[in-house]
Formats: sequence, structure tokens, C-alpha cells
Amino acid sequence: MQVKFLSLIILITFTLKCIGQNSVTKPEELVKTGVYYYPEQWDKSQWDRDFKNMKSLGFEFTHFAEFAWAMLEPEEGKFDFSWLDEAVLLAKKNGLKVIMCTPTAAPPVWLTQKYPEVLLVKDDGIRAKHGGREHFSWSSKKYGELSEKIISEMAKHYGNDSTIVGWQIDNEPSHYGTVDYGEEVLKHFQLWLQNKYSSIDSLNFAWGTTFWSQRYTSFAQMILPNVKTNVQQVNPHALLDFQRFNAFECSKFVSFQAKILKKYIDSSQWVTTNFMDFHSKVDPWLNDKDLDFLAYTMYPVGGGFNNMGGVGEQSFRVGVPNKIAFANDFFRYKKKFTAVMELQPGQVNWGLYNPQTYPGIIRAWLWSAYVGGSKLICSYRYRQPLYGGEQYHYGMVGTDGVTPNVGGREYGQFMKEIQQLRTQYKPNNKIPQEYLQRKTAILWNWDNYRVTEIQPQTNQWNPSKVIYKFHRILKELNCPVDFISEDMDFASYPTIIAPMYQLVDDKLIEKLTLYVKNGGHLVLTARSGEKDRNGHLWEMPYGKKIETLTGDKLLFFDALPEDKLGTISMNKKTYSWNNWADVLEPLARTESFATYNDQFYKSKSAATLTKIGKGTVSYIGVDTDNGAFEKECLFQMYNKIGIRVNKLADGLMLDWRDGFWVAVNYSTNHQIKVDLPKTAKIIFGKKLLNPAEVIVWE
Repeated sequence: MQVKFLSLIILITFTLKCIGQNSVTKPEELVKTGVYYYPEQWDKSQWDRDFKNMKSLGFEFTHFAEFAWAMLEPEEGKFDFSWLDEAVLLAKKNGLKVIMCTPTAAPPVWLTQKYPEVLLVKDDGIRAKHGGREHFSWSSKKYGELSEKIISEMAKHYGNDSTIVGWQIDNEPSHYGTVDYGEEVLKHFQLWLQNKYSSIDSLNFAWGTTFWSQRYTSFAQMILPNVKTNVQQVNPHALLDFQRFNAFECSKFVSFQAKILKKYIDSSQWVTTNFMDFHSKVDPWLNDKDLDFLAYTMYPVGGGFNNMGGVGEQSFRVGVPNKIAFANDFFRYKKKFTAVMELQPGQVNWGLYNPQTYPGIIRAWLWSAYVGGSKLICSYRYRQPLYGGEQYHYGMVGTDGVTPNVGGREYGQFMKEIQQLRTQYKPNNKIPQEYLQRKTAILWNWDNYRVTEIQPQTNQWNPSKVIYKFHRILKELNCPVDFISEDMDFASYPTIIAPMYQLVDDKLIEKLTLYVKNGGHLVLTARSGEKDRNGHLWEMPYGKKIETLTGDKLLFFDALPEDKLGTISMNKKTYSWNNWADVLEPLARTESFATYNDQFYKSKSAATLTKIGKGTVSYIGVDTDNGAFEKECLFQMYNKIGIRVNKLADGLMLDWRDGFWVAVNYSTNHQIKVDLPKTAKIIFGKKLLNPAEVIVWE
């Protein structure tokens, strides 16, 4: 275990060195910061001034053309890059590099009117109309043809321009939660199913079509699962496949564009896109091989949408403490670094309500993005728009085009600090050993999210909250976190957590068992191992499939009404629950460290730990709202296996990168005193952090 773990560290170090050589960001540059600009939306006489002011604020690159298709190709087959050429030259003149974008997120009106079939069809059968974005169909052959033309022309034109450092594909590919039910989607889905199952009998088995007389005799009979067209329920197995298919179609659209770009652009120009920060309808990891790195969009304060456990009465102005850390860890994936392609600049326009940000928090977000592994940080946008759907969305400067908003001021402060930090960077800084020993992987597969979302069994089940909760607990225990997939090397991690891992097979169980036998420590949570990869329950008692791994008999599960609470005892403390409870009966070799206090299964186990070979398996059978029980379970588990973790103050985020520690106070209720070693050299900030304040030390 230890040898493999050290090998991973060597591999990570080598990877980071290669990243620097690949011109994303050199190691000594730490992070580069940029901002979106839309030259087509402003008078040409203002461009030079805006770029000059951009540079004086500290920005190093800008971002063009993601919504400019109508200007780049005003008529079909007639391209005009002259205005964009001028903008690129002015950016270069002012010392700014450029990220160029493919403009496919917003097709021009000539396209959608001449070829209306390219527009997606909603679940109510209504075809989308011109005037929005991401309203086209990923499955449209015609849209693919037209996209290929504009992308090819742009790539040929800018592919060898030294001012262009990289490319962003589309914009937030996702359809924003809308599912496409168009005619071409159906054809693609039928083909996807045929490729997956080969025979209709295999599909019938996987979908359990003998239930409710759903049996098919050919793939041509397949329809698109749609809750709007069913009287009661959609087949859950069909819906699972349809969600898999939609993620595949999105990834195929992104990969299609990446391949076009790489056919023409210089190898020094990288390619990525800005995925939504965590979106169940797409799977960014599917594009890992085609993109040079995965990047994301991040709006920590989008009133009403992102409130999943902030700290303090003003948390709606600050956001959830681990939201940026979660995105950093999720999108780093195999590349071991990521980028924020849209980081909130201040007040936005699209929330249920749109509050001002807490003073200092934008700078804090920037530090959180940096310390979590972002090599590039870009903000949407430089100038606040004067017209259109986002008039009230802040930019770096306000409506006069020159006066910095709160975002401009706080970005400016951060960029000056990064310039200073670069002077103190030492290339041979090593990750602190105690911090490294706490490194924990979260084993992730979207299917486990999807199946519990499709069949929640209680209105209180929320798979997003489950995954965010376990990640937050790990960060509150000051553990560095990686998200990993089943094909990766488990042995590289001292501890692995697999939240709500409902779908398993023999191959995965064998791999997890070997990992534990060789000294790894595995944590399973409520709803683990219940089903096979088709989403079928195993033909055996609940929990039997993973019984040898967990050391438990799973007697049954329970869920309580919203107005009823059950309680659990652990270490003489009491915790409440009502979301989900796996009721456990430990085998002889298994230790129970939490029991139910009430209900008819009083004294039965709620959490256990068992030893297998050199390692351990912990099972946390309860899902709670506040996570206090799960946090204490993990704290006890780390103690039992001899890994020292730190219980950080509520709202404190603390991480290490490049030889520097960064701590942020995300609580709006209280000050937090950060414990520093005697040898610490403070670079920015102070030990006593007020809300939204940052301290950086080495």
C-alpha cells in the first residue's frame, strides 16, 4: 500500500510538471486569471480602453465568441472574422492572451428558421423556438453539419495565432435540465440501445419488461421514456438507460467539437469546456480523453438554488463552505488539475432572489478555487450588460463601463496577491505527510445517483445532499479529497468512501475486497449494494450480495415521515434521523458502534466496522439532514484505523497547494482562530479570521 501510495505522489508531481510544459499554466505561475468579454456587444471605440483597464486590474487573459455565431456567420456560408481579428489584436496589444470559444451554444436566426428541425423538443411535445441558448438538439445531424463548418473555419483562422492559448467548446453543455424528445433523439436512442444490448431479449431482461406487459419484439418499437406521457410510472430501468443515453449524447457533441478543433489548431492550444458545476443530466468524465482538462462554472450565491447548508444568518451571501472545494475535487479527476471558466463576479440576475455578495467573499472564492487545484480562473463577465436577459448580472465594472464593481475590486486584490505569491513559490515543496495520510477518495458513478433519484422511496431522499454532505464532512475533517471511478487504482488511497453505491457487480466487489485485504479502509453508506447494474434487486435478502464485505446482515431499511424523528446512540451521544435507516445485525467479527434507540428495532445496529485482512470496512446505515451522525462515524473510523484528522471550526475550509496553506472563514456568525504551527510564515491575513476573510501561510 505505502509503496503504491508514494508512486502516486511521484506520478502527480510529474503530471503537474507536464502541465506547465503544455502551456496551461507553468508551475511557478500558480494560477492565471481572466475574464469574459463580448466585443460584439460594445462600440469598437471602447475596446482598446476596456482591454487596457482589464490589464491594469491584473487580468492575464480574456475570453471571446461563445455567443457570436450570428456575427461570425451572418449568412449561411458567409464568414466574417474581421471584427474578431481586430479584438484579438487589441487584446494582444494590451498584453492579454485569449481563450477562443466555439459559438454553438446560441445558433443564429437564419439557421433556426431555415432548419427548425435542429431545435430540441420538450417533454410536452413543443419544439423550442429561436431566442435562447442550448435549445438545439445534440442529436441533430444538420446542426452537427453546420457546427462543423463554423468550428472548422474558426480553427483554421485562429489555430496558429499565438495570442490564442486555448479553446472553450460551446457554453455549459447541459440543456439546463431540459430533456430532448425530438425525432432524431429517438433514432439515436434506438441505435444506442441496439449497440448496448445486441439482442432484444437482452434488453427485455434488463428492463424487466414482463412487468406490466411492456415486452418488446424489436428495437424499432422503443419509445423515449417520458413521465408526461405515462399515467402512473415510467419503467425505471428504461429511464435509467435514457439518462445514460442523454449523458452520452452530450459527451458525443463535446467530443465531436474537440476532434474538429484538434484537426486544425496548434498543439500548444488546449481544448476544454465549462460544464455546470454538478449536473446529473450530463457526465463530464465521459469527455476526459477528448479534452485537455475539465473545467466548470461556479456561482456559489445564486439566491435560493445553492443553499444546501451555509453557516450563519448571512450565509445566503457567502454560499456553502465546500461548494467550490467540491467542484475542484470532482473536476480534477484524472488530470489532477482543473479550471473555473465562470466564477461569479458579484450579484447575479437569475436566482429566486439575487442578493449582494458578502464583503470579501469573492476574493475568498478565488483563493478557494486556487488552493483546490484550479490552474485557470475566469469570470463571467468584464462589463455589466446594458440590455438582454442578464442586465442585472454584475461584471467586473459597472454600467458606465469603467468603474470597478465589488467583483472588480476583489479580483484585483486577489491578482495582486497571486503576483506576490509567485515570488515565494519553491518548486520542491512537498505535501505535508500528515495531510497526505488523510487523503480520501470518493468512489463515484452517476448511475448510483440516478437510480436513487428515480426511485427515492421517501420524499426526503436527496442524492445531491448525500454526496455534498459526505464531501463536506471530509473537508471539515481537513482531508484532501479526490473523486475516482471504478477503473482507477484503489490502492493509491488510504481511505475510500462510496456514498449510496447501490449498483454493484462481482467484479467491483472483488476489487473492493482486495483493496481492503491489502490494507485499504472502505466506507459504505446507506443504500449500498442493493441492485445489479441493470437496477434489479438481487435475488437474495437485502444486503446479502455485499455481506462478506460489510460483515453485516441487512435486516431491512426504514424511512420516517417528515414530522417524526428517530434517534441513535453513539459514544453516549444521541443523534436524530428520519430520512433513511439500514437496520443492521453484525456478524461475529464485526463491531457495532452505533445503535437505534427507538422504533421496534431498538438496540439494532446503525453503524459498524469490520476487519478484513489488513484493512477495514465501515458501514454507515443512516442518512440524516445535518450530517452530525455521519461526521462522528467518520471521525471514529479514522481514529480506529490510526489516521489523525482535524475537526475544523464550523465554516472553516483549510487546504494546501504549492507549498502554501490557505484557510477561509465561510461562517457569517463568528470569527475563527486558525491554529498555526510555530514555524508558520503568514503571507496574507491574520490568525483570527472574520467572516469571508482569508489567511495564507507557508
